[in-house]
Amino acid sequence: LQEAYEESGLVTEAFAKTFYLGTQLLPEEARRAIWAIYVWCRRTDEIVDAPRSESDPPMLSDLSAWEIRLENLFQYGMVEDVLDLPLLDVKINYPNLPIQPFVDMIRGMLMDIPDLGQERYETFEELHLYCYRVAGTVGLMSMPIFGCANGYTEEDAKEPALSLGVAFQITNILRDVGEDATKRGRIYLPRKDMEKFGVTEEQIMSQRIDENYIALMKHEIKRARMYYDRALRGVPMLSPAARLPVQSSLDCYGKILDKIEEQNYDSLNYRAYCTKWEKLAEIPFSWYRTQDISKTLPLPWDAVQK
Repeated sequence: LQEAYEESGLVTEAFAKTFYLGTQLLPEEARRAIWAIYVWCRRTDEIVDAPRSESDPPMLSDLSAWEIRLENLFQYGMVEDVLDLPLLDVKINYPNLPIQPFVDMIRGMLMDIPDLGQERYETFEELHLYCYRVAGTVGLMSMPIFGCANGYTEEDAKEPALSLGVAFQITNILRDVGEDATKRGRIYLPRKDMEKFGVTEEQIMSQRIDENYIALMKHEIKRARMYYDRALRGVPMLSPAARLPVQSSLDCYGKILDKIEEQNYDSLNYRAYCTKWEKLAEIPFSWYRTQDISKTLPLPWDAVQK
């Protein structure tokens, strides 16, 4: 079990660097639990996104088998390989961990199956459902591990937790517009928004930046920041030990939007990212934002934004 947890940490560090940095600020038991949840999510995602050969079973069959495996683990404690062990241990240590967000994430992966899923989204409402399933669910999975502050319940913190997951996923979508289009044939930007700003699918596929695309990106970034603002309201609702990790993840991921702006909104040809040192440098400011004094004496740039 110890080795499986260590492997989960390595997987998290390799594939989710900003997320991993946030987990490093958690107490050990909670940190390991979040790693276990992340690895399950990663393995779920790989069913759809990993390279496949003609001899592999259909994705739909794999996802169906994965859901049955999940139900067996939650209901009967059954495991099929060593990386199932940490999630079972988390379920034992946090008995109120719900299965529904895990099932909903599998439903989100169904939306990404080529030819059977949804490669285009007509409205933001349609995209929001996808964002909830593939990312908002992670907030609900994490709530029992993070715990709540005195005077708050998981129900109180649910909406901010969902908003943070949606904010993260919108950020992913805006960061990866070019990559998703050219490598996967997917365009997640809502068609209604594209039409409003005069951006075409052909333009995205050919990776052409113009004033219309820039205006569209400004619109989508504004929406993403609205979800980050909603998520911020939930940080004080968390247990003290969870506030800095969540605030830090929120701040570091939100800076990807700043990077998109700095590269003149060109997310068709460049993938925005923050360096490890930029993330580390943000932690003291994240810590300050979790302190009561920040409400009356905010950081100067936070005050300007407000």
